[in-house]
Amino acid sequence: RASSSGAVAAAANLNAVRETMEKSLLEISRILNTGLDMGTLSICVRLCEQGINPEALSSVIKEFLKAAAALKAAENTTS
Repeated sequence: RASSSGAVAAAANLNAVRETMEKSLLEISRILNTGLDMGTLSICVRLCEQGINPEALSSVIKEFLKAAAALKAAENTTS
């Protein structure tokens, strides 16, 4: 039983650390005005953990955001 309660405590600690990291990451994202939500940030972190170049990922995201803004502007002018 002692080992199972230790495992439960370790899992709870890991979840607390993960939650703190996510909150910190989201706050940094807000300060930098990235416009990314928590789901998108989580995907970006996982991609970087898998070896994706963060600068290349940033460039791709910026291009997607520009394209999305252009599409939105085009929709607004045609409606």
